[in-house]
Amino acid sequence: MLYPDGASFQGHTLLYCKISVNTTIFSLKNVFRRNFIMKHFKVGIIGATGMVGQRFATLLEDHPWFEVCALAASSRSAGKTYEEALGTKWCMKKPIPEKFRNMIIMDAEKDVEKIASMVDFVFCAVNMKKDEIKALEEAYAKAECPVVSNNSAHRWTPDVPMVVPEINADHLEIIPAQRKRLGTKRGFIAVKSNCSLQSYVPALHPLMKDYGVTKCLVCTYQAISGAGKTFETFPDILDNVIPYIGGEEEKSEQEPLKLWGHIDGDKIVPATAPSITDQCLRVP
Repeated sequence: MLYPDGASFQGHTLLYCKISVNTTIFSLKNVFRRNFIMKHFKVGIIGATGMVGQRFATLLEDHPWFEVCALAASSRSAGKTYEEALGTKWCMKKPIPEKFRNMIIMDAEKDVEKIASMVDFVFCAVNMKKDEIKALEEAYAKAECPVVSNNSAHRWTPDVPMVVPEINADHLEIIPAQRKRLGTKRGFIAVKSNCSLQSYVPALHPLMKDYGVTKCLVCTYQAISGAGKTFETFPDILDNVIPYIGGEEEKSEQEPLKLWGHIDGDKIVPATAPSITDQCLRVP
């Protein structure tokens, strides 16, 4: 979650706004900032012009923990402002964040060292072949820049943690082994799981521990935004449901086993149960 409990803090501030003078309001806001923001991280968005990169931009626009210092994309976009590079490709309901509108796009592949020197870590969400994504993310890690990846390429790399914090935060302990393999002191790669897992795996987790679930039948209904599509680019989905998504069933059946796995030496060993059968459907 990129804005934990932020709404509740804002709500309290607004409540006091109704009964306080402006100077008191200002003081209260500063108290909230001092008490709840412990560290400010400089971050970059790799793949900033894609749909997921755009989502990162909107989520990080006024984030209390993260300051976006670098936007990167392909060589086609490099050297342009964010607004110029996007052209008509902006897909979010919110407008392009004003603070990023005139930020110059950097080359995600050629400017690795420069970007690494500007940030504490990067969020990565690129549209490339899997072997190219693996090489790119390792390049950032080897430049001593940690990578938090939204891509699937490294999900099955044995020493790359795929973390859902409520389930397997302890898998982060594999990072020293990964750093040893990469030859880094600070750089590493951590990935998120397939988005559909984040709905049903947390629900299954306590049942697994308490009742020993061995078999699961799962159906996921996944929006076209997960494929980087809109109604304009995927009109066939209007008033429709497509009962198969290529490659998604395998991810949904196998990735939970890594989440429930354990560290053995320099690798994460997937669990052998439960047996999951999944049907993935594409919906509007």
